[in-house]
Amino acid sequence: MRRDGETMGLTLAIVGRPNVGKSTLFNRLIGKRQALVDDQPGVTRDRRYGEGRIGPFRFRVTDTAGFEEAKGDTLEARMREQTERAVEEADLVLFLIDAREGVTSMDQHFLRWLRKQHRPIVLVANKSESKASFAGLGEAHRLGLGEPIPVSAEHGQGLDLLLDAIRDKLGDKAKRGEPEEADDDGAAFAAPGEEPEFEDTDAFDEAAAAAHDKAVEERPLQLAIVGRPNVGKSTLVNRLIGEERLLVGPEAGITRDSIAIDWEHRGRRVRLVDTAGMRRQAKVTDKVERLSVADTLNTIRFAEVVILVLDAEVMLEKQDLTVASLVLEEGRALLIAANKWDRIEDKPKALKKLHDRIEKSLTQAKGIAVVPVSGLTGQNLDRLIDAAFALHKQWNRRLPTAALNRWLRAMVDSHPAPLVGGRRLKPRYMTQIKTRPPTFAFFMNRPEKLPDDYMRYLTNGLRERFDLPGVPIRTTLRKIKNPYAEE
Repeated sequence: MRRDGETMGLTLAIVGRPNVGKSTLFNRLIGKRQALVDDQPGVTRDRRYGEGRIGPFRFRVTDTAGFEEAKGDTLEARMREQTERAVEEADLVLFLIDAREGVTSMDQHFLRWLRKQHRPIVLVANKSESKASFAGLGEAHRLGLGEPIPVSAEHGQGLDLLLDAIRDKLGDKAKRGEPEEADDDGAAFAAPGEEPEFEDTDAFDEAAAAAHDKAVEERPLQLAIVGRPNVGKSTLVNRLIGEERLLVGPEAGITRDSIAIDWEHRGRRVRLVDTAGMRRQAKVTDKVERLSVADTLNTIRFAEVVILVLDAEVMLEKQDLTVASLVLEEGRALLIAANKWDRIEDKPKALKKLHDRIEKSLTQAKGIAVVPVSGLTGQNLDRLIDAAFALHKQWNRRLPTAALNRWLRAMVDSHPAPLVGGRRLKPRYMTQIKTRPPTFAFFMNRPEKLPDDYMRYLTNGLRERFDLPGVPIRTTLRKIKNPYAEE
C-alpha cells in the first residue's frame, strides 16, 4: 500500500512565506476545504498531503508551513524542518508569492535557500485577480525564475496556465501525471457510508455474518486520535509510524489541522488521523482554534474507531469525559490510551482508578478498553492498534437473527417486563437493522409503555451476551402490526 508521502505519480510541494495563500491553493487543487485557512499568518504547521488535480492531470500535493528563518528547538524551527522535508520529497516546487504585496525580502531569502535544493521550481503569483497585482507581477520577473504564473487560488483562476507551466518544467516526467485510477488520499476520512437498514423479514445466518466480517477486514481502518492539548497525540502517532511526520514539542496546541496518514499494521491498512487538541468550549476564544476544533469534530464524525489519548499523570478530566461522550453520541467505537505511562509509579493503582472512573462516568458503552501506553518509549503501541482492530470488528458486527431471538426469549423469561393496565408488556421479536454502530429493533405490543430501565436491562444483556464492550449500541422499539386491524 502507498504510505503517506509516497506516490506512484508526481509529488508537488507548495512553499512560500507565511500568508501568501498556500493552504488556499492546496484546497483548490484537491477540490475540498481540507486545510484550515485564515488571514492570520502561520495557521499551517505540519505538512499535509492530498491528491490534487488540474483537469485530467493528477499529482500528489503537499501543503507546508510558511518558511521562516529560525534555528534551535523553537516551534518555528521545527516547522521549517517540515517544509524542508516536503521539498526533499517533491518532484517539483510551486513557489508562491503574494502578487498584491510584490516581492519581499523574505521571498528573496526563501528563494536563495530553495535554489540550493536542486528541485524544479514554478513561480506562482497568487492573489492576481485584480489590477492591484500588476506591479507585483512585474517585480516577480527579477527573481530569475522565468514568467510568473498569475493565479487566484481563492477564485480558481489561472489553473490552466499553472498546468502548462508544470508540464513544461517537468518535461517527460509529466507523463506520470496523466489520468489514472483516482483515490481519496487527500481527505482526512471518506464518509463511512452508513449501511442501509436490513430487511427485518430476512434472517441473517452464520455464513452471511462470516462473509460480512471478511469484507470488513479488507477495508482500511479509519482511526482518529483525539484528546486535550499537550497529552502527546502527535508524539504517539510519530512513534507508531516510525518517523517524525508530525510537529511535536512542549508547547500546547501545536497541531491545528487534522492530518491524515496512510499506514499499515501487521498487514492491515489504516488511515490514521491526528487531530488538534480540544479544550473546554469556554476557553476557546481564538478564531483559528475554533476552526481547529470544528475540524476535529468533523474527523470524529467520519471516523470508525476513535482513540482518546489521556495524560496518565492527570487521568480522566471533565473535558476528557466530554470528548468521550461526544464520540459515543456520534456512534463511533471508543478506545482509551493512557499516555505517558512510563512516568506512573504505582501502575496497578492508577489503572484501577481509571477503570472505576470510566465505568461510573461512561455508562452508555460499558467495558471501554483502556491501554496504558507511552508515545515516547513505544510501550504497548502494538497492543493499542491490535485493540483498535478488535474494536472495529465488533463495531461492524452483524448478528444472526435466530441467535438474537433465542437470547431475547431467555431474557424475557428470566425477567419479564412489567404489567401495564393489567396486561403484560412483552418484546416478542428482534432483529439487527444496521451496523456501524450495531443497531437493533425490538417488536412488541405497546412499545411506548416499555420503561427505560427495562430497555437498559436488555441493552446491557445484549452487550454482555454478544461481547460488545466499548461499542455504542442503538435500539429502537416498533409496534407489532395487528393482522386483524383494518387497512
